Amino acid sequence: MEGKKFAVLLCAEDSEYVKKKYGGYFGVFVRMLAEEGETWDFFRVAHGEFPTDDEIGEFDGFVITGSCNDAHGSDLWICKLLNLLKKIDSMKKKVLGICFGHQILGRSLGGTIERATNGWDIGVTTVNLSTSKQFNSLKLPAFLQVIECHRDEIRELPPTAEVMAWSNKTGIEMFRYGDHIMGIQGHPEYTKDILLHLIDRLLQHNLIEESMGDVAKAKVEEREPDREQWKKLCISFLKGKL
Repeated sequence: MEGKKFAVLLCAEDSEYVKKKYGGYFGVFVRMLAEEGETWDFFRVAHGEFPTDDEIGEFDGFVITGSCNDAHGSDLWICKLLNLLKKIDSMKKKVLGICFGHQILGRSLGGTIERATNGWDIGVTTVNLSTSKQFNSLKLPAFLQVIECHRDEIRELPPTAEVMAWSNKTGIEMFRYGDHIMGIQGHPEYTKDILLHLIDRLLQHNLIEESMGDVAKAKVEEREPDREQWKKLCISFLKGKL
């Protein structure tokens, strides 16, 4: 019997640092999610590389990465991605969206994405988990720390979606739609060194003030993300164990 097959939909350029240390963001996700006997592939959707309808059917699940683009934007590749997600939804394939991926999933379901009311969230954030029965089997704590780096957020979801987590900064940190779609606003796949290098890049491009960068770096040093707990959650969802 063949193992399961998954694809990462890459929505961002690989930084030189991540490329050299982890083999790109694809390598980062494979490190977190891949298990023995599985096949993992990728499509650079931000470059216009999309799976065909026949290829979609070959995969058991998809992961959508973060991006420096806005999920509420109208770039051609974003419009094509929205169409792809609607096809995947109709086929009830598993889809896990991270950061931008979380937001674009929300948009594909009819939700609203806007600039975050509270501005940038960069660092390690405390997320409150709901008491959903979906979490019972994982024995997760009431709070988890997760690396965050975003300035947009999902403001509203369709009533059929369930909000699974929230924080003091962001009202929808995680959501679930049916048994096949889950979005996480944070970056469970990130290590602290990846975030620190990303903060430097944001500073270099004048996307954040130096004072904000200093505060973010301090938050990274003060707290540890619960990477193993997030890994368990993501794998359990994607592989149909949740």
